[in-house]
Parts: sequence; C-alpha cells; structure tokens
Amino acid sequence: MTAFRLAAPVAGARILGLGSTQPDEVVTNDDLARRIDTNDQWIRERVGIVSRRIAPESLSLVDMATDAGARAVKDAGLEPGDVDTTIVATCTMPDTIPNAAAQTAERIGIRAGAAFDVNAACAGFCYALGTAADLVRAGSSRRVLVIGAEKLSDWLDWDDRSTAIIFADGAGAAVVGAADDAESVGIGPVAWGSAGDLAQAINIHHDRRSRAGGALHQEGQTVFRWATTQIAPVALRAIEMAGLTPADIDVLVPHQANLRIVEAVAKRLRKHGAREDMRVADDIVHSGNTSSASIPLALDHMRAEGRVRSGETVLLVGFGAGLSYAGQVVRFP
Repeated sequence: MTAFRLAAPVAGARILGLGSTQPDEVVTNDDLARRIDTNDQWIRERVGIVSRRIAPESLSLVDMATDAGARAVKDAGLEPGDVDTTIVATCTMPDTIPNAAAQTAERIGIRAGAAFDVNAACAGFCYALGTAADLVRAGSSRRVLVIGAEKLSDWLDWDDRSTAIIFADGAGAAVVGAADDAESVGIGPVAWGSAGDLAQAINIHHDRRSRAGGALHQEGQTVFRWATTQIAPVALRAIEMAGLTPADIDVLVPHQANLRIVEAVAKRLRKHGAREDMRVADDIVHSGNTSSASIPLALDHMRAEGRVRSGETVLLVGFGAGLSYAGQVVRFP
C-alpha cells in the first residue's frame, strides 16, 4: 500500500503582525444614563467601564474585520497574496450564511484561500489562534489571518441595563506563520474546554427591539462566579503546557469581560507565583466588552501605549458563552 503524501510539518507557529479597529462613536456612561436607569458611578463600580465604541448601522461586522485584518497583514510586512487561510472568530454575524471569513478575505485581496468562521463567543480569538497555530505546525497552511470581530450593538436591547452598559463593537487581528526553529516558536499549546451545563447562562432571546431581531441575555452573577473561580486554573494550565511558570509571564491579557473579573484572575495568578510587576490588560475601561475582539484589541492597544514589547511573554485567556474557554502563552512579535 502506498503511503499518502503529507505536508511537511514545522517546529511551530508564531505571531507575525497585529491590527485592530474600532468605530468612531464613543458612548460614555453618562450617554447611557440619558436612556436607562443607571449612572457613571454605578457602571464603574460593577464592570469598570467608562466608555465604549458603538458602530453605526452603516458599518458592518465584515467592514471592521476587513479593516483590522488588512492592518495586521501590513504590520506583518506581507501582501494579501502571502496569506492562504482566513479565520474569523465571531458570534454576531447578522446571518449564518455567508460566513464572515470568505467575504473578509475577498475584500482584503486574499484570493481563493481557505476561509471559515469560529463561534466560541468571547473565547473565539483564542480558539481561532490555537487552530491557526496547529494548521501552520502541521503544514496545512503557511500563513493564517486570525480575526476577532463583533458588532454586539446589533444584538442588544438598549433598554436592558444588565447588557447595554457592557457590550461594544470592534475587531482585532493577528497573522500567524511558521517559526524558523524550535527556539523561535511563539505560540504555546492551547488549553481549552467547555462547561455546557451552564450553556443557558448566556444566550439570545427573540427581541424585536434589537437590530438583529434577537437580544443577548446573561445571568450576570452566574457568569461572574464561574469566571472568577474557573478561569485562573485554565490560565495556569496553559502556562504549564508551554513549559513555563507563572513567574515567566510578563503580560496578562484576559478577555475584557468585566474589570472585576480581570483583576480577580490576575490576583489568583499572583498567588500562584506570577510577578507583582506583571502588566494586566485593562482595555475594557474604554472599549467595553467586545467578545472575541477584546483580546487582540487589548494587545494592539497595549503595544501602542508601550505596555508590551517585542519578545515578551504574554498569557492570553478567553472565556464566555458556551460556556467556552481557551488560553495560550505567546511571544509578542
């Protein structure tokens, strides 16, 4: 029997470039207070958000994915034709068909490449990044554009205080390519899983008041308790799988769900040996919760602010509806 011919595997994968985009419109807590029963102090104390970006009806999810993806390709020093696979992590497409990835790839100029969406909600970017790294490592893809893009404003009841104050719009992207050798591998193994017994804690209800005809609902306390107790162990597992210790982590970038959750995860990691000078992403303060876009948005913003530097060790961990979770350690490009 003749053996199949397989693509030659490589040592591993690394991030080659980043890009992000947000809508122009800034919505403050005071702006929301003009519509619903809330105020700036109440929102800051509960979720840590000061402002968020909301897209107009004319700006689509694919528009934002395209902008962020094109920026990441340019940042990697590549042309669109150098990319052969596009993955869009999203849970807010207005329709299930066609997917976002094929449309996004075409707009960027990535012709005839593999293109598919991943829906793991707020864990989506980490799921997609892990998938991209494995595709590259196995030789199935050479360079993969990974995009987290959400237009959550379409899926909100803007009179529901429990969700309207939290969610926002935006997109972030990374290009993943092969590492030259074992020493230059820049994406660690993915530590992922799900808690399907809590699937109904975050869901979509039929609601004509939203643009999409359905509105996101969540059991806030259930999600908060789960995230503050279960996500730090996932992060620690990702560190261990990469052959590192918590003290090796320079920067922590958890999903920007709630500033209290972010701080709780950081505190638990420090109890397990993470350094006090470990920098922690707090992009939620001015970006809100952008689901699968939040981790790449935070990374790109931290780079712009000089809070993360090339070669540093960064821990990513996403979590959300499903309930799904995933994390990995990366070297910042």
